[in-house]
Amino acid sequence: MIIKNITEQTLPLATNILPLKKNNVFSIKIDKSIEIVVVPNFGTKNSHQPNVGIILEEVKILKILSKRYKSVSITTITSKKDLEKLVIRKPDLVFSGVKYFLFKNKKIWLNDYLDLYEIPYIASNVAALNNESDKNRAKKIMQIAKIKTADFFITNPGEYLTKSSIPLKFPLFIKPVKGGDSIGVDKNSIVLNFKSFKAKVLDIKINQNSSSLVETYLAGKEYSVGIFEDSIDGTITAMPIEIIVKKNVNGHCILDFDVKKNDEEKVIPVTDIKIFNKISKIAKVSFKALGGKSFGRIDIKMDHLGVPHFIEANLMPGLRKGYFYRSCLLNLDMSYDDMIFNIANTGLSSN
Repeated sequence: MIIKNITEQTLPLATNILPLKKNNVFSIKIDKSIEIVVVPNFGTKNSHQPNVGIILEEVKILKILSKRYKSVSITTITSKKDLEKLVIRKPDLVFSGVKYFLFKNKKIWLNDYLDLYEIPYIASNVAALNNESDKNRAKKIMQIAKIKTADFFITNPGEYLTKSSIPLKFPLFIKPVKGGDSIGVDKNSIVLNFKSFKAKVLDIKINQNSSSLVETYLAGKEYSVGIFEDSIDGTITAMPIEIIVKKNVNGHCILDFDVKKNDEEKVIPVTDIKIFNKISKIAKVSFKALGGKSFGRIDIKMDHLGVPHFIEANLMPGLRKGYFYRSCLLNLDMSYDDMIFNIANTGLSSN
């Protein structure tokens, strides 16, 4: 079922106003230069790179964008000199999932660097990405914006020595303060007692080298809301989907790392209009509060009473066929190609 025109801003999107095309190739190509910027991955294929927010299928994206734009190329950045050459060329758009480069132990954030030279790009700047990646900061921003989020605290091993010293009641949900893709989330993330609490906090410190975010466990349904922002007038389109996960060995439904990696969850459209509008509103306000730009994804979970709460955000969501693409498909009947065109068009219109 495709949900359309339920909220005040479901349509239109830039993808609906395109030159005529035949056999998926545009009759008139737009005279714009786009560079798809990537960095080498010296690990195994698709292995985690902390400086990359979106793993691009760059050859596939090159083929798609070349149907509409005159000059599209792939640029691999391996040095500061490569980056300097990029800004000298001054493309009309940099299409990239790279967060930052590390040259001689100096961190250079790509999108902020491009801002200095007034070169348009996709996704958000460093300030917004920092708001999103630090879950402690993101939840505090939500509290200021009057968006419901589960009660929480931050801890490290040895900080709370007795059950009575813990500021929240069990059951609790524990995950790393930083990081995405449910890394560090597993069947032991829901804790029912003090022993389990200590074990999970220690596990996150040892294996993720991170403090733990401990929050009241929300037992209701889980949603992800894709976001498109119109770069000209700031209009935000929200695209909610519901994520369904089978019970694990402990009898809990957890969207953990293995479930995501093995694609074991089911994604369906949100057909209840009241829920659709409610979580769409929360997602839009959350995106704005974090300083998001262009596109992103907001995760929302219900409590046992069906009250929606902000969980976390992803301002550089994956552009393969994950939640963001599926939110476009299920809400707007948008093809993968048109999703890429829309992202590019939004970036080109941002300056």
